[in-house]
Amino acid sequence: MMRENIMQIDIITLFPEMFENFLKTSILKRAQDENKVKVRTVNLRDYSTDKHRSVDEPPYGGGGGMVIGPQPFFHAVDALKQDGSKVVLLSPQGRLFTQRVAEELAQMNHIILLCGHYEGIDERVRQNLANDDISIGDYVLTGGETAAMVVVDAVVRLIPGVLGNELSASEESFSMGLLEYPQYTRPREYSGLKVPEVLLSGNHEKIRRWRRKEALRRTLKLRADLFESFSFTEEDLALIREVVKEELESLKY
Repeated sequence: MMRENIMQIDIITLFPEMFENFLKTSILKRAQDENKVKVRTVNLRDYSTDKHRSVDEPPYGGGGGMVIGPQPFFHAVDALKQDGSKVVLLSPQGRLFTQRVAEELAQMNHIILLCGHYEGIDERVRQNLANDDISIGDYVLTGGETAAMVVVDAVVRLIPGVLGNELSASEESFSMGLLEYPQYTRPREYSGLKVPEVLLSGNHEKIRRWRRKEALRRTLKLRADLFESFSFTEEDLALIREVVKEELESLKY
């Protein structure tokens, strides 16, 4: 679904203060100032029907810790949801967050991110409220707030016009299915370390080919698993052969 209006992202959390500085800096601040996106934090406790604004209860069946009950989340989403809203639960059980998933979310008009905390969230939220379940990696976090920041940052930078230079997003790591090629800037030489001559040549075709080759080299050495779903061109295959030959020759010395 293509986004028709300004994107809105609502983050339902127990700790909205965690996002204050995050949303007021760098690209995220500029994107909001320029009305490319609206990001709002929503305090889950505001939707609790408990007189003490409590949201958690001991788990049925026993066990340590507390579990966030379904009521506050259902009421919060009901108040925020629009036609076509994407309700995303951030949890370690979800599908892995990748650049492709970020691109998918960047097409939405409205995203609601649900941040868990404590020992988890009542399963009825996952099964009956969220229509997507995302994990940013196989490790344990204190809550979903950090994961929400990762998702927001990755998605917002894909909104047209946010980065200024449209090539910036398309040439970054993972956007083209590879790790990004090495970058250099002034000075041309620092402590005996020189910038590759091809980048100073002014020959755009040679520079393009060098960058592609180095992106393939870096991916081959550091993240060869990315090649499993990568569509190689004839040029890519020729460049990889060059890379393999160069790497093998470097081992001789």
